[in-house]
Amino acid sequence: MKTDNNVASPGLERGLGLKEAVALNMIEIVGIGPFVVSSLVIRAMGGPQALIAWLAGALLATLDAFVWSELGAAMPKAGGTYVFLREAYGPERWGRLMSFLFVWQTLVQAPLSVASASIGFAKYAGYLHAFTPLGAKAISGGLVILIVILLYRRITTIGKISVLLWIGVVGTMLWLIWGGATHFNARIAFDFPPGAFHLSWVWFAGLGSAMVSTIYSYWGYYNICHLGSEIKDPEKNIPRGIFLSVLGIAILYLAMQTSILGVIPWREAQNSDFIASLFVERLYGQAAARFVTGMILWIAVASAFSVLLGASRVPYSAARDGNFFPVFGKVHPTKHFPHISLLVLAGLAFLFSVSLNTQGLPFKMWLYPVPAVLTMIGWAWLFWQTGPTRKWGLAEIALGTLAFLVRAREVRQWPFASSQSTVAGSE
Repeated sequence: MKTDNNVASPGLERGLGLKEAVALNMIEIVGIGPFVVSSLVIRAMGGPQALIAWLAGALLATLDAFVWSELGAAMPKAGGTYVFLREAYGPERWGRLMSFLFVWQTLVQAPLSVASASIGFAKYAGYLHAFTPLGAKAISGGLVILIVILLYRRITTIGKISVLLWIGVVGTMLWLIWGGATHFNARIAFDFPPGAFHLSWVWFAGLGSAMVSTIYSYWGYYNICHLGSEIKDPEKNIPRGIFLSVLGIAILYLAMQTSILGVIPWREAQNSDFIASLFVERLYGQAAARFVTGMILWIAVASAFSVLLGASRVPYSAARDGNFFPVFGKVHPTKHFPHISLLVLAGLAFLFSVSLNTQGLPFKMWLYPVPAVLTMIGWAWLFWQTGPTRKWGLAEIALGTLAFLVRAREVRQWPFASSQSTVAGSE
């Protein structure tokens, strides 16, 4: 049966247009990442050829965007990935496990992402003032509280806040690009070392290491899928929002990284913890460097704001589906957003910071199945490049599977449900 994609989930309202969707995606993508990992990418590649890693990251993100666009347009509901996994693997069988695992992951990964942004915020603020360990914790924890205050309101107001944050984010990056363009030294920017393009296994290992950082800096283009129930005209605006945000960020990243390399020699840049601040200081002086540091902190707030907003819809969707604790399905009586889910995830972030259906698809993936296949290969390669951290990801999946089985046994759901209840559920 065909569903109306302009009808929101119970209690939620469709208050986000294309402009707000692009803004939310872009502010999550940027974050503090490109300002922190730039030096790491240059070091991994061993010279200005680091730009290849940023371009390769953009290519992988674009391929992945085809997948998210088709799924998001077909099933524009709260929770995004949760719904996709449930429908892809069967809502009464393996889909329950796979979707539950995603909720389990979100309860850990989303608060950790917000905490990472808040800790990065406190660290980067160290350029402005040296803080004691206790002071740094107070700053990172206070940032989480500020984000909750900003998010504790109706989705239409959140959309306006997201556009304001987006203006600050894009404005900062454009300023950096302009500064580099007007002081650009091609000899510095393209000072390639000997063997810079010798395509050996060592070169590809360096590219893999660098892409772990660059693709991290592109993550977030899928965020509006988690807000599917709150996007206007989702079958059009979700694909548009995803592709526009990836394209916009790719252009900004490549221009900004080129600008930096044209001012700061790469041998110096690869060892800088505050590369953007150093860049501006060299161009305009100490006062301007302090200002751009403040704007980078603005960017960190914007990213964490968008991350927590999208993630809060995942446990909510699972709870409404009967696959998670019912309390997470509660919606604020006047502001119409899942406030319990938001507060729980924010609480965890605070603690961490201080210690698919059969209907016709509105968007069809171009060149199917090439983007999907290349995306899987690319993500698998990057996962292998993470090295020792692979075991932690596998351990999280194992713990999530155990938690799902314990809960499914308790409530007598698949795979512990009787055949009669399974049939009844599928009807």
